[in-house]
Amino acid sequence: GHYLLGCALLEKEECALAVKEFEKALDLLKSSNSGDKMAEDIWQVLAKAKYLDWEKHSTQRVWKMQSLREACENALQEHHFLSGTLSEDSDGTTNEYPDQCKLLSEVFTNAILADTPGDVPDYLCCQITFEIFRDPVITPSGVTYERAILLEHLRKVGNFDPVTREPLKEHQLVPNLAIKEAVQAYLKEHSWAYKSN
Repeated sequence: GHYLLGCALLEKEECALAVKEFEKALDLLKSSNSGDKMAEDIWQVLAKAKYLDWEKHSTQRVWKMQSLREACENALQEHHFLSGTLSEDSDGTTNEYPDQCKLLSEVFTNAILADTPGDVPDYLCCQITFEIFRDPVITPSGVTYERAILLEHLRKVGNFDPVTREPLKEHQLVPNLAIKEAVQAYLKEHSWAYKSN
């Protein structure tokens, strides 16, 4: 029910509400230990909803950031104009106005870059799919993979590690909680990264 409600909300472009419904559906699915296929489907639409929500708010954030930048530049200029320090002093002392303008520009540039899509770090991506992890597992050889992809490899290709070629059975896989937490923290700060899924 939560999944279907989330799909309906996503159709109505109510992304934030859709995200909440998809997260409820995933939580219920996890607690019932149901199939991986449904979890994969929910994850896909959850990722889409989170990305669309980021995209919608990103445009607003960029516009607000630009407006704030202009207001700060104008306030800085007015402050130096009123204090008589807008131009270089006649006694040859340096003026701090250009340095403050440069610093202000750097602050806003860094803020905009933090919200700009880029490459997801390799350590947060599966070595088979090159997509960001959802349910990472680590093998005895120390390589981390996406669980569903590695299980599919073990069923279809054979019982060996795809990278190291060492023998591998499903019961040897251990959830990589450190990477899972790192992915969650990264996605919280960089919601654009949901696009890659």
